[in-house]
Amino acid sequence: MKKVVKFGGSSLASAEQFRKVAEIIRADEERKFVVPSAPGKRFSGDSKVTDMLYECYALAEADQDFEPKLEQICDRYREIIEGLGLDLSLEDEFEQIRKNFRDKAGSNYAASRGEYLNGIIMAGYLGFAFVDAAQVIFFDEKGEFDADKTNRVMSRRLAEYETAVVPGFYGSLPDGSVKTFSRGGSDITGSIVAKAVQADVYENWTDVSGFLIADPRIIKNPESIETITYRELRELAYMGATVLHEDAIFPVRQQGIPINIRNTNAPQDNGTWIVGSTCQKSRYVITGIAGKKGFCSVNIEKDMMNSEIGFGRKVLQAFEENGISFEHMPSGIDTLTVFVHQDEFMPKEQKVVAGIHRLANPDTIEIESDLALIAVVGRGMKSTRGTAGRIFSALAHNNVNVKMIDQGSSELNIIIGVTNNDFETAIKAIYDIFVVSQL
Repeated sequence: MKKVVKFGGSSLASAEQFRKVAEIIRADEERKFVVPSAPGKRFSGDSKVTDMLYECYALAEADQDFEPKLEQICDRYREIIEGLGLDLSLEDEFEQIRKNFRDKAGSNYAASRGEYLNGIIMAGYLGFAFVDAAQVIFFDEKGEFDADKTNRVMSRRLAEYETAVVPGFYGSLPDGSVKTFSRGGSDITGSIVAKAVQADVYENWTDVSGFLIADPRIIKNPESIETITYRELRELAYMGATVLHEDAIFPVRQQGIPINIRNTNAPQDNGTWIVGSTCQKSRYVITGIAGKKGFCSVNIEKDMMNSEIGFGRKVLQAFEENGISFEHMPSGIDTLTVFVHQDEFMPKEQKVVAGIHRLANPDTIEIESDLALIAVVGRGMKSTRGTAGRIFSALAHNNVNVKMIDQGSSELNIIIGVTNNDFETAIKAIYDIFVVSQL
């Protein structure tokens, strides 16, 4: 077997954490390719190195003295190197960074140096080869990830090594300049490497023991998820579950490579397995609950709407003309409701309303703000009767008024709309009825 292992910033924040990571890698000879993030926070109130690099480059770009901030970053890496007892110097790399900052190499370049330097240290500590991500991960002229070229070049390059470290988060544009993924993009790099080397498993190590059924800020010590499918994960990630970068799913999903979310500080835990499909039943009817606040609903009423061909298209055209995407669109015989992000909609509210009147000629339009959407996701719901009824019962028992309910044809998820004020109460009620009651 062949495993790719990615470690997050909190897993590599200090020399002590580096040693934990090295023990994990050396404990399994199948862990052959390593993707490190930049050092994260060592303690509450500390700064992530990536944030420090952004701040440092902002000073350089403004032609202000960035040396003190750069020296703080140097100290973070020196502390790790000395703590590991490594005979390694990054002075040449920092001199190059200093020069490139003066030459205004760009904020993408600046941000990428956290992973780049950590990769050098990790390779030196493990005795692995170091492969600069800029040489094997490529973006096109428009800044879009070039999956085909990347897979072709990286597969050929990594085939030269038995073991290697590839820094996360960045690649290069056609002119050779550095381009980063969005924040959290080291997850994506790990997935790309796993696809390129045709790994059997992609292990993503972080500071939690896998996915939790619900947000621990709302539910105290929620149960963990043992196995989740890619489709379930997409639904939960879209609604705010953030253990793994959403785009990290696609490269491995195409190859059928499972992802295992693990905890660096509790390596004995099995974590969560993310798979394409499975016959394993989850412990509960639901797999997870996630949600977001900050939506509003636009309710359109018109007699005989159901017999008017193209009515829905006309309504959505008013949103499209104003550059607003919709989230959900439940409908009745004479009513249609469009849920949108409130912060996107409010500045263009009256333009959209006028557009709907002009295009669709409705009888009435009513707008309600400060709403939240909650996704209840689970492959087990498909074979379990009465799931929606149990949700309604739990919410009614807790005096939560349901503004909207929408179930996809796949029966994989149910979306519920409630007021922002009822958001936490609703999640607790759903968790209690499906999880706590089964313990």
